[in-house]
Amino acid sequence: MPGPGPASAAGLRLIGRHDLGGYGDGMQVIRHGDALYVGHTGTTGMGTSVLDVTDPAHPVLVTQLPAPPRSHTHKVQVADGLLLVNAEKFPYREELSEFAAGLGVYDLSDPLRPRQAGFWPSGGRGVHRIVWTGGRYAHMSAIPDGFRDRIWVVVDMTDPASPVEAGRWWWPGQRDDEEPGWPAGERYAAHHALVAGDRAYLGYDDAGLVILDVSDFTNPRQAGHLTWDGGSTHTCLPLPGRGLVVATDEQVSDGPNAPTRAVRVIDVAAGQPRVLSVCPHPAGYEHLPLRFGAHNLHENQPGSYRSERVVFVSYFSAGVRVYDLADPMHPVEVAHWVPEPPAGQPVPQINDLFVDDAGLLWVTDRISGGLYVLEPEPPLAALMAQARAADS
Repeated sequence: MPGPGPASAAGLRLIGRHDLGGYGDGMQVIRHGDALYVGHTGTTGMGTSVLDVTDPAHPVLVTQLPAPPRSHTHKVQVADGLLLVNAEKFPYREELSEFAAGLGVYDLSDPLRPRQAGFWPSGGRGVHRIVWTGGRYAHMSAIPDGFRDRIWVVVDMTDPASPVEAGRWWWPGQRDDEEPGWPAGERYAAHHALVAGDRAYLGYDDAGLVILDVSDFTNPRQAGHLTWDGGSTHTCLPLPGRGLVVATDEQVSDGPNAPTRAVRVIDVAAGQPRVLSVCPHPAGYEHLPLRFGAHNLHENQPGSYRSERVVFVSYFSAGVRVYDLADPMHPVEVAHWVPEPPAGQPVPQINDLFVDDAGLLWVTDRISGGLYVLEPEPPLAALMAQARAADS
């Protein structure tokens, strides 16, 4: 595929954009019906934006919820008439006091005007990333009291006004009274898990992929583990019908010439998991400032576009990349989109993305670019339709 230019695209076209009211530090984004929920990275002080996207080409900002002081609320999840939002100490490395730490629960009786209905206090430094697709349990990464870094936590949502912790799992050595056993200079920390059946596929930073048996969510147990030559493992997306997991290693360092952080296809069908292939890594961005490398995947949530063949990735300065996994041993890039840098920003920093049921891509920039709306052009749209039909 073509390399970077002032703007570079193949297979995707921009149909809409929004500056999020001048708070352009977009993070996680989810569409639910005609409402769009955007978490903010935290640099502007904004927490959550809610937009009316009845006309996707012309989003309308309706509500904004500021982040609590010395905290950010950069993640959003929607299901069962509830919006879940994290609360975490921010900035991470500063000595702070009196920050918010936990999980905010909002009632969506009016989807465009969330009303806080509950809060789960995590203690410690707070909740990082949540997965919530409805039902009894939400699960997330958090740093509760007594732990040196993020662990995996299950929260019972039976009473949304008063969620309670139901289970937790951590890598031995993470608790304050335990001795870390991993290599010096590495970080073992939970990011988030995606679930297929009774297995949770958990990105664990420099520990790679941890597979948990969640047949009993209140008692998660390790069922597998795989590392590779990467680091900062972020998202591990199961494709259960094919016995595969697609994993991103998040780029956490600015360039130029930062460590490579790419996307891997992993066989988890039987026995010891193994890496089958690495998705084509975009070329020509290594010399640029800020982050270049993989971040997050579209996660195939209920109500969104879902495919076990077509994979969508946010890639910071390399924009959005789309891969065809028809042959998992040889992934092919089939589309990409890189915008012009936002004003005053040397390169784009495409942070997160969500593909809705109609196939539109909702994309955020982590610094100042706000929200972009992308439409697949006919060849990609046809491939997406073919892949969805095959999966169904």
